Amino acid sequence: MSHIIVVGNEKGGAGKSTVSMHVATALARLGVKVATMDLDLRQKTLGRYMANRAAYLEKEGLDLPSPKHHELPEIDQSSLGPGENVNDHRLSMAVAELEPDADFILIDCPGSHTRLSQVAHSLADTLITPLNDSFVDFDLLAHVDSEGQNITGPSVYSEMVWNARQLRAQAGLEPIDWVVVRNRLGAQQMVNKQKMEKALDKLARRIGFRVAPGFNERVIFRELFPRGLTLLDLRDIGVKNLNISNIAARQELRDLMKALNLPGVEVTF
Repeated sequence: MSHIIVVGNEKGGAGKSTVSMHVATALARLGVKVATMDLDLRQKTLGRYMANRAAYLEKEGLDLPSPKHHELPEIDQSSLGPGENVNDHRLSMAVAELEPDADFILIDCPGSHTRLSQVAHSLADTLITPLNDSFVDFDLLAHVDSEGQNITGPSVYSEMVWNARQLRAQAGLEPIDWVVVRNRLGAQQMVNKQKMEKALDKLARRIGFRVAPGFNERVIFRELFPRGLTLLDLRDIGVKNLNISNIAARQELRDLMKALNLPGVEVTF
């Protein structure tokens, strides 16, 4: 069976699609078969990223290792039984079609609560939750007091992950490996960043996730999107001398891939 990676949270702007594209492309470059899906049916940022890649590679005559992107299949609603949800069937059908040929299926979720996102979380073997380094985004996971020191209760997103874990346990599946990725970090060490680190470590022990390093805020990510490229593609398109920022970003991707500890994957780039 394919290992299913779900990239999700319920806030926009945390870099989910950037993380999705880089993780999926890194896996493809490591020689495994990767399929991707975008459940944000309105913005389709990952879908557009993948379309940009296909168009650029065709234009330049390049053949770079790439994930294969797939759209959700359409379902004849007249075939559904009473109380059955069409989106449950769309996602389960898509996964069933992809599993025979994909080592990994990566699913990028929208920055809001949807039925599709809820179902995807219950399918996740690995759940990646990118999080901006601020207590505004921390509120996605849990509520804290006014000093940012004490956790006062879980958030609706954490409760959704808990429910997904319960569904998997009832089905006899392995527990979700939940990885919270501190993303879009600023360059400066600030008091808020230190508070965030302590709060995340405390919450990780309480509700059961691991914390992994993500990407610093860098212009390069915005520049890569129109061509559908990732940090690992730069040398293949003729960039021979990477600047310090690009080298540091590649190291961040390497650290993230190692931290995910995906089955059968040895990070060699």
